[in-house]
Amino acid sequence: MCTVCGCGGSHDHKHEQDHEHGESHVHFGKGEAGTSVPGMSQTRLIQIEADILGKNRSYAERNRSLLADKGVLALNLVSSPGSGKTTLLVETLKRLAGRLPAAVIEGDQQTSNDADRIRETGAPAIQINTGKGCHLDAHMVGHALEKLPLEENSVLFIENVGNLVCPAGFDLGEAVRAVILSVTEGEDKPLKYPDIFAGADLMILNKTDLLPHVDFCVGAAVANARRVNPRIQVLQVSARSGEGLDSWLSWLEGAMKMQAAAATGLAAE
Repeated sequence: MCTVCGCGGSHDHKHEQDHEHGESHVHFGKGEAGTSVPGMSQTRLIQIEADILGKNRSYAERNRSLLADKGVLALNLVSSPGSGKTTLLVETLKRLAGRLPAAVIEGDQQTSNDADRIRETGAPAIQINTGKGCHLDAHMVGHALEKLPLEENSVLFIENVGNLVCPAGFDLGEAVRAVILSVTEGEDKPLKYPDIFAGADLMILNKTDLLPHVDFCVGAAVANARRVNPRIQVLQVSARSGEGLDSWLSWLEGAMKMQAAAATGLAAE
């Protein structure tokens, strides 16, 4: 019996195992920079990161200002490959049609396959191909915004490159960062990739229609996510069955209202 959620699973929850592994554990992320590069000091690594992220931050603030002026709620959707991110987005756009205007920026290393799928819903979409790059950055998104027709008081979905590591450090100018975790992945993902979950506002547990067929404990996944980010909100959805999509759309509409209220308050000041 699972002691976290009583699901009856026999799986071994990683959140209960936080010990080191002695000589069998080689850790290259314990320096001040959080990483290691042969021949480069921790101080130099920190400086390089500060330079890159500082420049990105200035582009992100420019994007954020542009989006705020139009009343656009921007969401940065991050996940590992195969989480069902694009399928969830397609189903979301179908349900938003006539309810809330939306547009999409698609990020992939190659092809325009996902953007083509998005356009079939009737929503405008711009594809960004990053080549060997493993994430979107604010400069790329700024260029996409120049080409994307954005309605006022609408929602913009930015589907990042499938990766739970590199996108964590790059602010795109979004109002919301949502990490999508499918139940076909491990419930320990928030502990293995803490940076992306620590920086997220929302975790969407996707493919819940598969729960009867996989060894995945929802309670453990949520507990692990809240261990690295106590403020994270959680929704459970299935793009295939439609389960939870009404709650997801209500969440989006609520976020839009909160953004509008915040903008009104700032204007009054």
